[in-house]
Order: sequence, then C-alpha cells, then structure tokens
Amino acid sequence: MISVKDAKDIILNSAYNFGVEEVPFLKSVGRVLKENILADRDFPPFNRVSMDGICIDFNAFKNGQGDFKVEGIQAAGSEQMTLQNKENCIEVMTGAVLPNNANTVIRYEDVTLKNGIATININKINDCQNVHAKGKDRKVDDVLISENKIISAAEIGVLATVGKSTVKVAKQPKVMIVSTGDELVGVNEIPLKHQIRRSNVFTLVSLLERLKISSDTAHITDDKPILKQKIKGFLKDYDVLLFSGAVSKGKYDFLPEVFEELGVEKLFHKVAQRPGKPFFYGKTNECNIFGFPGNPISTFVNCLAYFYPWYYKSTGLETEEETAILGENVSFKPNLEFFLQVKLKSKFGHLVAFPVKGNGSGDLASLVNADAFIQLPNDKTEFKTGENYPIIRYR
Repeated sequence: MISVKDAKDIILNSAYNFGVEEVPFLKSVGRVLKENILADRDFPPFNRVSMDGICIDFNAFKNGQGDFKVEGIQAAGSEQMTLQNKENCIEVMTGAVLPNNANTVIRYEDVTLKNGIATININKINDCQNVHAKGKDRKVDDVLISENKIISAAEIGVLATVGKSTVKVAKQPKVMIVSTGDELVGVNEIPLKHQIRRSNVFTLVSLLERLKISSDTAHITDDKPILKQKIKGFLKDYDVLLFSGAVSKGKYDFLPEVFEELGVEKLFHKVAQRPGKPFFYGKTNECNIFGFPGNPISTFVNCLAYFYPWYYKSTGLETEEETAILGENVSFKPNLEFFLQVKLKSKFGHLVAFPVKGNGSGDLASLVNADAFIQLPNDKTEFKTGENYPIIRYR
C-alpha cells in the first residue's frame, strides 16, 4: 500500500500527450487551448468614441469657446469624417471612429443642441475625454490568450474578434468506462431485492463530460473469461479504461488477475486513503488503466483526485491547489489519508469547510449534500477548527 502522494506522482509521471486538433471555435468551450492567440490589429483599431455626444478640438474650448456649429453626424460603422472647421463640432455615436481634427467628446447630457448649435453647459472638460485611444488595450501581435488555458465564453469573444473561426486544442483521449458486477441492472429496469441499478458508470460519464471528454460505457458480469475477452479488446481500442468495482479482495474481484494475464503493468494497487483504498493503476504501451473500487464515493473521489490531475497534465493545463479551513473539529484515527465530504461556505473572507455526515463510502446519496472533499493527512488524528487543508471541489 502506497501513500496518496506517491500514487499521484506515479500517475502524473504517466501523463500522455494525445496531440492537437483543430475545431470550430464555437465547439472549443471547455477545451484546452494549444496555440497563442495574437491580436491581428490594434485594440481598439481606431480612436473610438465612448459616449454619445459631440466631438470638438479641445483647443477651441480651452480658448473660451462654448458654442459650436454642428457640421454633421459620425455614426458607428460609418467611414471617418473630418471636422472641416476646428471651431465647429460633429455629433458622434458610441463606437464610432473619432473624426479627423477632433480629439475630445462631450456627452449629450452636458450639451444643449438648438438650431444646429451645440452649447457646452459645463465649465470643465478634459483633453481627449471619452475617447478610447487606438491601441490602448492591445497592440497588433500582442498575445491575447496564452496556450494551455481552458477556453471559456470570454475567450470565445476574443477568438471571434481576431477572426479565429477554428482553433487548435488538445486532443481528447478515447475513454471506455466499465462497470462490473452481477448485482447491477440497467437504469430503466426494476431491480430485484438483491440487485441495484448501475450508477457509478454514469457518475464517471458526467465527471468526464465536465472535461469535455466523450466516453463509451460497458457492463461486464463477474465472469473471468468474459472479463478477459472484453478487456483485451478494450486495451487495443482505447487510450484510457476506467473501471468501477472488482479490484478489492472479494472472490469475484477478478480484475487484478485479468490485468496481469493481459500484460498490464501494475504501477500500484491499494493506496493509504479512505475512501477508495483498493484503487488499482496500471498501463500498457497504448492504454492507461484506472481501477476504482466499486463503492460510489470511492469511485467518485478517486476520479477527481487522480484522473483529473492526470488529464490536466496530459493536456498541458496548469492548475493550482485550493484550500479551505475546517469549520468543525474532526477526529480520524486510522493511519490513512482522509478525503472527507464537506460543504463549503464563505465566512469573513475565508473559505470554510463544514463536514457532511454520511454512512461510509457506499452512501451515494450523501454526495448531494456536500460540494467538495477536504484532504486530511495521515500524520495526525485530531484536526481542529481553523486549520487549513487542500480541497477538491465537485460543484
């Protein structure tokens, strides 16, 4: 049995770059960007009017002029006009190009317009006010978005404005999620008294969908020859296999034997943690195998604590550890790292984690009452209110 840290290090050292693909930019949300996005011109690309009003040459106002004859209207989207007489003005709309020979915009709220004359009603204006200067935000060829970042709606807007109709993103691994066990039946079936519906596999599907990873699913009964036959094919066809169940010490927990017989290199089996201690991890030259214990919370936390970091490193995404302070005292005596379900709240500017009581790693329903796991180390048994520890969010 190895430590959580050692298990995570082994998994991260097995991260694999699946390459790059180009996708339509509107399909890239949630994907990991694999190119720098550059400004194709200055931002803004012209001196931009930022208020509806009139534009003037500031020197005219500075010299005491308060009334300005209106020469015309500069609308947003129209070609740039020129102020013919610097003692006159042009009406301008927000987003329009600032006319030539003008440098200052006064809001309509500060002006009276009558009979083609604009009278400024305030005593103080500033040179170049209400003008968004060309190139003030970014210059041509500046990096607007750095690679190895998750694309969100904010990035979509930038991609559109620089004309990136397609974008390079990290390729996703091809994943198969496998549940095992004779006690499991389909979601639409009525289970007998000794049966339960499949749920872990769909939890894993949803956890992977958060990463924009599509996955296939399969269910295999507790029959070793069938397990071996099916898994042999999966190892050739998929980059990643995620299993739920059949990795512990039960007489029908055949997966470790099957993996060995199929040539899977076992990198570890069993981690000093609760829940999820029987976790198996191994690989072949083409495939990574995550064998999660079958209890629902064990499967859930192991996917978050191990598969997610493996995926982030594989795609080049850098992440930061998040922490929270305990909101209550916790006592935990086994010499194991403890992933404790918690509810997160913000108090006095701090993120506080309050333990959620459940009935062990089989208590699937307790997950809906929490929104994270707090990771308590195995070097102590008493954890005090106010102490700070890493958390893994799932909401």
